[in-house]
Amino acid sequence: MTEEAAWSGRFVVEEHREPAWEADVHDDDLVLETPVALVYNGISHAVMMASPVDLEDFALGFSLTEGILGHPDELYDLTLHQEADGIALHLDIASQRMAELRQRRRSLSGKTGCGLCGAESLEQAIRPIPRVSPPQLDDATVQHALSRLRDHQPAQSATGASHGAAWCDEDGEVQIAREDVGRHNALDKMIGALARQRTNRQEGFALVSSRASYEMVHKCASAGIGALVSVSAATSLAVEQARAADLLLIGFARPGRHLVYHRPVSQPSPALQHA
Repeated sequence: MTEEAAWSGRFVVEEHREPAWEADVHDDDLVLETPVALVYNGISHAVMMASPVDLEDFALGFSLTEGILGHPDELYDLTLHQEADGIALHLDIASQRMAELRQRRRSLSGKTGCGLCGAESLEQAIRPIPRVSPPQLDDATVQHALSRLRDHQPAQSATGASHGAAWCDEDGEVQIAREDVGRHNALDKMIGALARQRTNRQEGFALVSSRASYEMVHKCASAGIGALVSVSAATSLAVEQARAADLLLIGFARPGRHLVYHRPVSQPSPALQHA
């Protein structure tokens, strides 16, 4: 099966249009969504709804951003098993990390667009966030990256139902891009790819096709990413978390405009400098 075949399927649909509203029956590409179980040392920990592409990146990225692993080297082996009801990703991890995972007693049941399902308490929901070292980004770099994102979203172009997450270098060129039916999953896949390729997190920024929620900011900071640019708006908790991490947070990135929700203290605002 090719990668393109893995993220989309052909389904028969009826298209209705004005003025006569007559039905036009034809095939259409739909993004695939399947249950993906993450199994650590033989114990199932989470089931996420995801696109069945780049699952090795997803498994590593999820493990790192959820704090299950502290370093990629703590993942010893990873195998994928196609099962009747979905896909199982079996991860063999360090025994100390497995012991910590058992103690957390956290069971996730993931749904599209859901990042905190299964947290057992408020303390678990809002986890401590590390501080990061944000890069210097100018407006032209943000806009250049935004103009390139669509070229790296083949699933979105074909189906209109896939999120994208990209790693961009300091010039705004997209170096790594991943897609998924879930925005959190797309970011985890991209972070997993960064980790597998040993990419320097100090020399670039993340760009996502979705809103900037708490989870998106937290995942970036957990991965050592110092700047996040989102196509849609940020949430209030995302801004609070960006302040706590000293992460550069930019949202509503559209052609010709974007909003800076939080600028790190080490980077004075040009607007204030020229006021």
